[in-house]
Amino acid sequence: MEKKVDTCSPTGVLEDFFRTEEFETNSFKAPSTDSANEHNSKQSSRWRGIAQLFRSRSKKSLANLQPLENLIGKGGYAEVYKGSLPNGQLVAIKRLTKGTPDEIIGDFLSELGIMAHVNHPNTAKLIGYGIEGGMYLVLELSPNGSLASVLYGSKDKPNWGIRFKIALGTAEGLRYLHEGCKRRIIHRDIKAANILLTKDFVPQICDFGLAKWLPEHWTHHTVSKFEGTFGYLAPEYLMHGIVDEKTDVFAFGVLLLELVTGRRALDYSQQSLVLWAKPLLKKNEIRELIDPALGEDYNSRQMNLVLLAASLCIHQSSLRRPQMSQVIQLLNGNPNSLKSLRKCRIPFFRKAFHEETLNAEELSSVKS
Repeated sequence: MEKKVDTCSPTGVLEDFFRTEEFETNSFKAPSTDSANEHNSKQSSRWRGIAQLFRSRSKKSLANLQPLENLIGKGGYAEVYKGSLPNGQLVAIKRLTKGTPDEIIGDFLSELGIMAHVNHPNTAKLIGYGIEGGMYLVLELSPNGSLASVLYGSKDKPNWGIRFKIALGTAEGLRYLHEGCKRRIIHRDIKAANILLTKDFVPQICDFGLAKWLPEHWTHHTVSKFEGTFGYLAPEYLMHGIVDEKTDVFAFGVLLLELVTGRRALDYSQQSLVLWAKPLLKKNEIRELIDPALGEDYNSRQMNLVLLAASLCIHQSSLRRPQMSQVIQLLNGNPNSLKSLRKCRIPFFRKAFHEETLNAEELSSVKS
């Protein structure tokens, strides 16, 4: 019995497209009826602009870009190479490497399907893909690499202005995935290595290999296969396999702590940044948290806002964590957001934010 293709999912629509183009082997046989071909043509028309980009040149442009000197990144599931298009544009070429051929195809279609639906200044830009000689995703190259490389691999550490810009931009990107897409997208692997930086240090969320669509009437996914990065994993995911927006919110809180402290989510001794930071947050020992590389050169108001947002995002209970739209309001110092915090029993920064809410109320009264 022939397997029915789910044309509502990104994988299903792309499989439909590959069938009509006869790109793949027996698992992608084209349907025989005219009506099926017409249906496939309609369903897959939106993918053709991407598909045609590297179709005839893929072996030359993609498969041969594997010399070691072109390798710029390597993870558990993929390798990333630096390349260029005929017009001279520099690109990052992600080649999936882990798993059986069928698993690689499935992962490739899933990630491509989600990325083709994403369009935001704070998400990575998909240019195209290639499927000859391997499974490749082609993205715009980020001149400043990843947040991880800037925070931990560079002698010149980013100043506070850049760090705050990265915090806000990443929050905007996550809000878009959770609230601005036609279907909610849970990234599931928010971490410093998956935040790319443009030449102007605009953050772009990348690597949608673990991402899931969350249907409208679903509250969460429950997964049995353990995937993700230690140090960023929410408690409910570790204990029960629960995945929803608050999974990403927790990881974003860890990211905020990295930006403030300059420490890794999990250091070389396997110490958790969250477990290290929580006692300091509780005691309001802000100076102990701040990256020594920053010295005194930071905006104390912004620092307080970021640390408060971080403490809310890493709450043990997912129900107590904010939505990303609320995080953005908080980071921007929205008066209503600050005022609402009075009702929260948060020992961290109680004095600082009591003064902050009073100042916000005074500002609001002057404006009105």
